[in-house]
Amino acid sequence: MNNQPADARMLSGIRVLDFTQYLAGPTVTRFMVELGAEVIKVEQAPGGDPSRMLPFVRDGRSAYFVQQNRGKQSLCVDLSNAEAAELLRALAAKVDVVVENYGPGVLEKRGLAYADLSKQKPALIMASISAFGRTGPLAGKVGFDLMAQAFSGLSHMTGDPQGPPQFVHMGIADVSSGVHAFGAIAAALFHRQRTGRGQWIDVAMVDALYHCHELNVQAYANSGGAYVPLRGGSQHPATGPYGIYRGPQGWIALLVLDRQWPAMAEALGQPGLVSDPRFETGPLRGRNRAELTRIVESWMQTFPDDAAVLAALERHRVPAAPVLSVAETVGHPHFEARQMIRRVPDRILGEVTIPGFPLKFSEFPQLPELHAPLLGEHNAAVLRELLAFDETRIADLAARGVLHAAPS
Repeated sequence: MNNQPADARMLSGIRVLDFTQYLAGPTVTRFMVELGAEVIKVEQAPGGDPSRMLPFVRDGRSAYFVQQNRGKQSLCVDLSNAEAAELLRALAAKVDVVVENYGPGVLEKRGLAYADLSKQKPALIMASISAFGRTGPLAGKVGFDLMAQAFSGLSHMTGDPQGPPQFVHMGIADVSSGVHAFGAIAAALFHRQRTGRGQWIDVAMVDALYHCHELNVQAYANSGGAYVPLRGGSQHPATGPYGIYRGPQGWIALLVLDRQWPAMAEALGQPGLVSDPRFETGPLRGRNRAELTRIVESWMQTFPDDAAVLAALERHRVPAAPVLSVAETVGHPHFEARQMIRRVPDRILGEVTIPGFPLKFSEFPQLPELHAPLLGEHNAAVLRELLAFDETRIADLAARGVLHAAPS
């Protein structure tokens, strides 16, 4: 029977103990809090989540932290203190989900691993995110997003053919692993609803990126090594036109497969290219991509601006898009219409612009107004509500350094 109020969000009533920092773990709980979960963010004294000092920072407040941690309650403790660990174990018995992305062994040393917490609450769901996962030869190895990009093969596939491997200048492994963990937690909650049993979810950033190899791994392995994935730089080496091309003003992305090739040839004003022996198939176009690039870019230069090129491609239903800078995305009408440019209030920074929530639910078209916490802001409220601590005990914990809070 559903006892939730009519306006409750999808995860209303789910309580989360959040041992996360930086990006991968906070991505999970950011999704959960947007959907109505109660999230208690455990921060390590004295500075809390290191992302509190990542740019943009003004007046000691980080817009990065605000973006990832709106709506969460901050409980700041000295994790090296045995009394703090005991307090956290007690809190874990009061929640539905625990999420953590500390280095391997950090929570284990404090008796806060899944093996410890599930003994007191078998229905507990716990998700652990790490660079290399909790099994395998590299299970104990620490790492960040960059290590995952390197080890997964992503860096090897990124960059110019004759240059060094490169990396994506976004937290792609962090965010990808966080979103994977979010989906896994949702499935585990459904499983618990049916069976009453909790479970431990092990998510590796490397795995999340390796899973994105839609072509390279299977093609190499199943061809016996005949197909060798190579860096292609700004253009795909195996077919074309597939890549980034110079337009009259900037750069334009094109992806033309065999099915779109006749339409592309029509757009170029050269329908005969379809039967040209150099370009009849995708592999042939890949082998002759230098000449194909010359043809495409020469055609693009006949237009007054990039918009005219894109309009011509659109008329022929050829998949294309301008290469936008970050500055061009902020305020773009499409992102505005999709609510992907989000302006949120913050008590210190004022209005903060952040990327919007990427999931759109017909039952919940409006997103909640959430505020990022000050360090240790909810120490007393959390301990009072969940553990029935009185003010004297809370004050004693603060005086002895078990609890910590930013100066008011």
